[in-house]
Amino acid sequence: MMTYPTPDLRPANPNFSSGPCAKRPGWSLQALADAALGRSHRAKIGKNKLARAIDLTREVLEVPADYRIGIVPASDTGAVEMALWSLLGERGVDMLAWESFGAGWVTDVVKQLKLPDVRRFEAAYGALPDLSAVDFDRDVVFTWNGTTSGVRVPNGDFIPADRKGLTICDATSAAFAQKLDFAKLDVVTFSWQKVLGGEGAHGMLILSPRAVERLENYAPAWPLPKIFRMTKGGKLIEGIFKGETINTPSMLAVEDYLDALEWAKQVGGLDALIARAEANAKVLADWAAGNAAIEFLAADPATRSNTSVCLRFADPAVAALDEAGQQAFVKQLTGLLEAEKVAYDIGSYRDAPPGLRIWCGATVETSDLKALTPWLDWAFATAKASLKAAA
Repeated sequence: MMTYPTPDLRPANPNFSSGPCAKRPGWSLQALADAALGRSHRAKIGKNKLARAIDLTREVLEVPADYRIGIVPASDTGAVEMALWSLLGERGVDMLAWESFGAGWVTDVVKQLKLPDVRRFEAAYGALPDLSAVDFDRDVVFTWNGTTSGVRVPNGDFIPADRKGLTICDATSAAFAQKLDFAKLDVVTFSWQKVLGGEGAHGMLILSPRAVERLENYAPAWPLPKIFRMTKGGKLIEGIFKGETINTPSMLAVEDYLDALEWAKQVGGLDALIARAEANAKVLADWAAGNAAIEFLAADPATRSNTSVCLRFADPAVAALDEAGQQAFVKQLTGLLEAEKVAYDIGSYRDAPPGLRIWCGATVETSDLKALTPWLDWAFATAKASLKAAA
């Protein structure tokens, strides 16, 4: 088998996973030295830190003052499930899906909640469904950024301001890297371990006044577990949105989230975070434009994610392989990169077409992505040579 010389420059940080994502530049455990370890989250120190996390989230993410922000269990999944089980059923719902997580929400609504009036708008990996066909007099559930497809909605223009239904948006790989149009969104969810590189297990649930009104005036026909309940006696439990969490949070993870938010403020806030992600995604876009062996999974540049960048192989020899063969090729290529300690966890998601998924969120340094691309070329050439030798 032919061997190729390895590139001279290596990424300083090889962590390009799409979740948990890279820690912010310069992070160390020392950043968590002030964590309220061994203290109750209900004590003053715990409540203050949780309230600070909510306040900084509002400031950095530019959430409107009249929207509630809560810290909830079970990461983004928990936040989405709380919204689906607590809010849906009052009217028909349109479910949008173009990748695995959106498809999971469809499954929950159709097979678990078993709502009688559900319309599905689905698209294959790499495309968006027909957004013009969505009826916003109904409730609408969608992901802003398809984490496993690299396809995002370009903006919120497809959502009317005078809608009658609620919009429930899973924004976990978009928040802090893409401009969310909060005026068009009634529920927004995300997790700490995505764009800001926080630790897992905690989710954020953001509610518009319209969503709060629904919670206080509509009771689902099904029982709600304690972990999902946001009202008591027909009124919102305001404490949830002031740092009085439903269950016990990790104060170590809270400290890590606070550190990430403070870093976000220091680098320039939301606009700076978006600019960092855009610069990172551009490195891969420029590389792919000059590389006939690779292409974006998202066919339309306007819908390409600037965080979870998903690529597939256009090289005829690789594209001609069946799915199992392509998966094996991806495994070999990513294994080469991991062995060289230059890129970890960049294979495509298990349900997605075989290829690469490279995180370009704000905590990744542009210089590391520039250093990565020659290694991608090296790994591809090496894996392809192995493929030819086996033929």
